[in-house]
Amino acid sequence: MVPPAGGTPPLWRRAAGLALVAAVAGTAGWGFHRVFPAGQELLLAVVPAAVAPALVAALTARRPLWLALMLDLVVWFAGTVPLYGGLEPALLRDVANSWHALLTTLLPAQPDPGLLVLVHTLVWAAATTGAELLTRTATRIAPALPALLVYGLALLLGVDGEGSNLPVAAALFTLIAALALVRAGRPASWLLAGLPVAAALAAVALVAGPLLPIAAQPYNPRDDADLPPPVRVDSVSPLDRVSAWLQIPDRELFTVQAGEPLNWRLAVLDRYDGVRWTSGARFQPTGGRVPEGPWTGEADVVRQRITFDGLPGTWLPAAERPEKVDGVRGLAADPASGALLAGVKPAKGFSYEVTSRVPKPSKEDLLAAVPARDPALTAFPGGPQKELFGRLAREAVKGAEEPMRQAYRLQSYLRTSARYDVTAPPGHSLKGLEFFLRTTHRGTSEQFATTFALMARTLGLPSRVVVGFRPGTPAGGVYHVRSGHVMAWAEIEFEGIGWRPFYPTPGRSGAKDDHEVVSSAIEESEQLEGEFTRGGGGDRAPESRPQGGGGREEAGPSPWTLAAVAGGALVLAYAGLAAALPPWRRRRRRRAGSPEGRVLGAWRQARDDLGLAGDRALTAADVLAAQPPDVAADLRPLADLSNFARYAPDAVTDETAAAAWRHSDALRRTLRARTPLPARLRRRLLLR
Repeated sequence: MVPPAGGTPPLWRRAAGLALVAAVAGTAGWGFHRVFPAGQELLLAVVPAAVAPALVAALTARRPLWLALMLDLVVWFAGTVPLYGGLEPALLRDVANSWHALLTTLLPAQPDPGLLVLVHTLVWAAATTGAELLTRTATRIAPALPALLVYGLALLLGVDGEGSNLPVAAALFTLIAALALVRAGRPASWLLAGLPVAAALAAVALVAGPLLPIAAQPYNPRDDADLPPPVRVDSVSPLDRVSAWLQIPDRELFTVQAGEPLNWRLAVLDRYDGVRWTSGARFQPTGGRVPEGPWTGEADVVRQRITFDGLPGTWLPAAERPEKVDGVRGLAADPASGALLAGVKPAKGFSYEVTSRVPKPSKEDLLAAVPARDPALTAFPGGPQKELFGRLAREAVKGAEEPMRQAYRLQSYLRTSARYDVTAPPGHSLKGLEFFLRTTHRGTSEQFATTFALMARTLGLPSRVVVGFRPGTPAGGVYHVRSGHVMAWAEIEFEGIGWRPFYPTPGRSGAKDDHEVVSSAIEESEQLEGEFTRGGGGDRAPESRPQGGGGREEAGPSPWTLAAVAGGALVLAYAGLAAALPPWRRRRRRRAGSPEGRVLGAWRQARDDLGLAGDRALTAADVLAAQPPDVAADLRPLADLSNFARYAPDAVTDETAAAAWRHSDALRRTLRARTPLPARLRRRLLLR
């Protein structure tokens, strides 16, 4: 360890340095606010881990390092007790597993102790390392480097989280500048002048940061993380419950408080093996946010408050595509489908709030829609029934070339070729659906939806089955959903639009018996079918459309903006170089390998401070002759020492080198006191 140059710094500087190290570590830990909700739980993980190591370093500054590290380890363990609410036997396992758990979590993550312990540990490690570097070495910026590493990890883990870390970066820049000024031994006036400059530079970076090209598409480590495999959610699929629920239609399942009636989707099933439809969802834990779907155009935002009454299983109903869920601990969501899952079976009376986006694509978007390409969603299980489904599907869509028109024709075919009957045999195996198509021609939404999905797959349309509920019975602004409101429907995926619902199940007494949500969808499909018939979409081949359906390419930054950002970046880089180069050069000279090198380095430093770095032909006598008496007082003995080192290098000792640097530092202080501030700034900016 190298002691601080010039002796032990004053007590106030050591205290200020430790406080700044703790502040830097805590600020870096706060960078995890994009990973976890910025609340009490995150503060509880960050603040003790940042402050306690600084206190330990202050108490053990003159003690052995091993003692300080042992106390720091005790502090880390003690900090986990309030985090967990007690002693946790699985503490070390949580620390080891929290990395992968966060990489497979949809942000924001639940503020669980098993995940927050990672933040606590990282901040503690940064604060411990920084505090010990500050008290046991003469370095200026090195105590802040561990915290910068923690901040870098926070950026990576929170790259797709909500909010911004640019203010945190600006705060870190300012705090590190303050730490450098305190450690440099500058007068208090330097702090008053330097901190506003650092804050101004941080503000420039704050404005320019979002304009940098890397800010548009930052690297996301979650793209390379191994997601959990699909799992079977319940022992009984919601699709298998459809017929049973219809036999007891008055059983209360849940209530929904919402501003408008919608279908409440429960489960999304996209895999079919010839016997059962199952879910291929890869559920990931989330603190409430669900990634948005492919549609980014016009949409209605619908808020719901859902209360469980007698709904079985752990699936959570919601309208259309959820984007935010509040009130569910242990929530998991499937990013592909937006399906929601509770960690434990909800009890009666359990409530949560959901905010959903209901896409509203235009008529033009629908007419030009192109099906997505996904072989897994057009797969048809092996068996003789494939020929039957394909033949009937081709007959149903005869004359329709456009994918959207084919889907509407297929929907209309099933609604008119069979009838709705709650007493029909349940099941959706290929054998059962063949019996439905060839013999009975009656069924529930279970048979109609699954038949539509399989027929669509024979036409190359990627499809899946959704199990959900009609809006329910309204009463005082609350929709009461009973078992008789259960319904299955099908969805087809289109590029840019996402999943589009289709309702092939007829009403109990004809199409007019459907609820208004289904009826409006049927009317819309009939209107679009009329547009196709009148030539609105039949005379042009379908073509891929940009994401969001808007038909416009997003314009990138203008050349002037990029030029301004590049210029600002160059100015910041130059300012950083001008600020870092002189201290680096002085430190290198002070720490030369031999006493002779340190003496000559002190002389070179004095020439630099005098502005004579470029006049190498001047002798020591020439330099002395041009200086006033107050400067020569320290310059003369330094010149003598440099001549002694040059002509008798073997006789130079460490004491000689220390004396040379004392004179060099004294000369530097004298020159700083007699040189106006503008001249010092010009020299510092390498403009002399």
